[in-house]
Amino acid sequence: MMMKITERRPADRVRIARMESRPTTKEYIEAMIEDFLPLGGDRAYSEDEAIIGGIGSFHGIPVTVIGHQKGRSLEENLKRRFGMPNPDGYRKALRLMKQAEKFHRPIITFVDTPGAYPGKEAEERGQGSAIAECLKTLSRVSVPVISVFIGEGGSGGALAIGICDRMIMLENAIYSILSPEGFASILWKDGTRWEEASEVMRLTAPDLKKMNVCDVIVPEPGEGAHEQRPFVFAEVEKEVAQALTELQRIRRKDIAELRYRRLRNVGRELLRENPWDSGEEQE
Repeated sequence: MMMKITERRPADRVRIARMESRPTTKEYIEAMIEDFLPLGGDRAYSEDEAIIGGIGSFHGIPVTVIGHQKGRSLEENLKRRFGMPNPDGYRKALRLMKQAEKFHRPIITFVDTPGAYPGKEAEERGQGSAIAECLKTLSRVSVPVISVFIGEGGSGGALAIGICDRMIMLENAIYSILSPEGFASILWKDGTRWEEASEVMRLTAPDLKKMNVCDVIVPEPGEGAHEQRPFVFAEVEKEVAQALTELQRIRRKDIAELRYRRLRNVGRELLRENPWDSGEEQE
């Protein structure tokens, strides 16, 4: 029986997506991935604990796993910069992507970040370049890529590990070009209007499903995933298994081309409903 998606205001989904009690990438890995072996370091500067990654087994299939990691306490969040990676984290992710391609391992990513860390040191060490390299590599790999959005999906920090063949979003996860506060500050010069911004940004999973950005929505019973961890873990595992089964039927030489076509299809249904948005003249 299909569970219905709860009706909520976008601003309420933003609040739930940001809750510290939501399951983190580590918890999904522990629930879904067997024999997980974390691999650290970017082989250039340092280990970034805002990104975790490694190899393991999913339903008997060797996979590479990459995800943002937030903390539970203030001390842990400061260490992980609230899930905002430095370029070192994205270079680590890049190393794992290339390794997955070399050994023909499917890639599973877990997205949960407000965005890439915006500090001066991050910019000095090539934040933009590190994200761009991830985008280029992930868009071209010839192995299946499945992304699971478990909380926040903010800006290029999320997109860097979010390009995929199948996107699975939790019901209260969000995905946007920047935070609602940032959007409101730019558009209205008033960050306090973030709730209003949430309404117009179309950043929720139901909105993104309509625009062909998201493929599957996993329901969150009650007040969110934090209340029903076993159920949510089981549902995410089921959807990942189904996606992986379908993607493994595709020839390796075709998968990157199909990924490109999928990205080109984003928003087409919305344009059919609102031709004015496409620049077509109204009669």
